[in-house]
Amino acid sequence: MHAEHSSQWSSHLDREMHFNRYGHAGKPIIVFPSSGGSQNEYADFGMIAACSWFIEQGLVQFYTPDSVDKESWLCEWKSPYDRANMHDRYEQYILQELVPHIKYQTNYHGPLMVTGCSMGAYHSLNFYFRHPDVFDTVIALSGLYDVRYFFGDYHDRNVYENSPIDYLWNQNDGWFLDKYRSGNIIVAVGQGNWEEVSIRDTHKIEEVLRFKNIPAWIDFWGPDVHHDWEWWRVQMPYFLGKLMEQDKLK
Repeated sequence: MHAEHSSQWSSHLDREMHFNRYGHAGKPIIVFPSSGGSQNEYADFGMIAACSWFIEQGLVQFYTPDSVDKESWLCEWKSPYDRANMHDRYEQYILQELVPHIKYQTNYHGPLMVTGCSMGAYHSLNFYFRHPDVFDTVIALSGLYDVRYFFGDYHDRNVYENSPIDYLWNQNDGWFLDKYRSGNIIVAVGQGNWEEVSIRDTHKIEEVLRFKNIPAWIDFWGPDVHHDWEWWRVQMPYFLGKLMEQDKLK
């Protein structure tokens, strides 16, 4: 399997940002780490190995950027405004610097896939709903989708616009809704240990998508399925296989 470590200077974050690439061809997938994780986390916890068949067949290639969560949503000593502002800078890095690099390096010019586990699932679903012209497929595993988890009842515009459970109810723009309805949305969660918040938020996402008539695969796994890499290593190749069967890994 082709694997490489790279970095690029980000003018939006004013630092060198590291990322890994796994694969040589196929649809690019951006993977957001779980809470405060690094670009190595996805491979270190066996997710790349779990998806190796799809990578080696040239169906997909994974890009795993570093995170800034410890300086944004998880940085409790900062004000909510500053935490959301740091996330906004990270978003601009992903959209304006990493995505163009991926498209240039892979010569792939269609929409990308985005995924993540736990907090990475939050990022993946948020990026998908905010930028459905950049991403046409999302696989979100055991995520939380309500930023009240970080801020309580504090809300300003930037916080609100990064809380899918809130802004989706008010999304009535036909362009966005058409993009959502033509995309591939997979949101999964177990019903075992440490999944309580994810179960609650997944039900809320299911409710708003149903209300908006947006097709999505909302998948609740059994009570033996815990909030852990052991199960995410099962879920990710399972969903990739289902997308392949539907000829959607293009």
